[in-house]
Amino acid sequence: MKKLFLTTLLVAGVLFSCFAQKPHMVVFYNLENLFDTINDPDKLDDEFLPDGVKKWNSSKYYRKQSNIDKVFFDMAAINREFPAVIGVSEIENRLVLEDLVSQPKMSLGNYRIVHYDSPDRRGVDCAFLYRPDVFKLEGSKAHKFEMPGMPNFRTRDLVTMWGTIEGEPFFFLVSHWPSRLGGKEASDAKREAAASQCRRIADSVRMANPNTKVVIMGDLNDDATDKSITDVLGAKAKINKLSEGDLYSPYIELLKAGYGTLGYRDSWNLFDNIIVSENLATGSTGSLKLVRAPKSKYYGNIFSRPYMMQREGQYRNYPLRTFVSNNFQNGFSDHLPVFIYIGK
Repeated sequence: MKKLFLTTLLVAGVLFSCFAQKPHMVVFYNLENLFDTINDPDKLDDEFLPDGVKKWNSSKYYRKQSNIDKVFFDMAAINREFPAVIGVSEIENRLVLEDLVSQPKMSLGNYRIVHYDSPDRRGVDCAFLYRPDVFKLEGSKAHKFEMPGMPNFRTRDLVTMWGTIEGEPFFFLVSHWPSRLGGKEASDAKREAAASQCRRIADSVRMANPNTKVVIMGDLNDDATDKSITDVLGAKAKINKLSEGDLYSPYIELLKAGYGTLGYRDSWNLFDNIIVSENLATGSTGSLKLVRAPKSKYYGNIFSRPYMMQREGQYRNYPLRTFVSNNFQNGFSDHLPVFIYIGK
């Protein structure tokens, strides 16, 4: 009887492993000045040219592409599956993304691209990469950033796409909010305007279909506990405090626990964030919901490996960037990628 029980248990375990669904990984990564080497007269890309101050040539460009390829492949190894959706920022154009998804490892993910050229003066954009076998794209749109009282202010578009995952409606938004140029307080209004615009877009989506699960991601240039995120966008820190229509940021708890995604002046910031709607956080509609990584008490995750970190010098123990001043470091980005899991 005992042997029969063990055999039955083994068969059940095999069947479960065959049919158990892996959670879907959703990633955001600021790729730090991923420019091509071709001069674009409509963009301020002069420093990222072969004859520019950084001597940005094909060798350096493809080394950076290879580095990013390695990061995404190692992220895929965690779940033994490539991320379903990847939001990126600081990319010059569609070409650099086509080169990225054609890299030896990334090509295995069979990624598609959602990209729009934005009016940013430096010429950098936000975009999405997605796996069509998981995310069924139905549409996309770029929203121009709206700064009240400054109609000529130019920065990155807010890029959106929508479709389904396992038949459930999803809406994704990726953005790179205005920087802290001129100081945090002097520039707060711009990031608060970005937060307000993101909230309006999210609310309009949920109003059209309350079952839609919303994911907002990006380099917000504010910490997860700053006013733009907690008050204006309205992201809350606790799932059990959420009401219908609320937004949840798992990165508030991570920041309070001392984690960060970029270093500045001997301290860590957590500017990179993924924020989700209440129905995704709690699973109140449909069957897909936010799930924790194995052995983690947090719903938000930061990906880091020793090879991604600076080992010496001024930026020791910070993310290994592409350049320090004009000195090529053969690095990855000055930010670390963040990710969440969506599962049942």
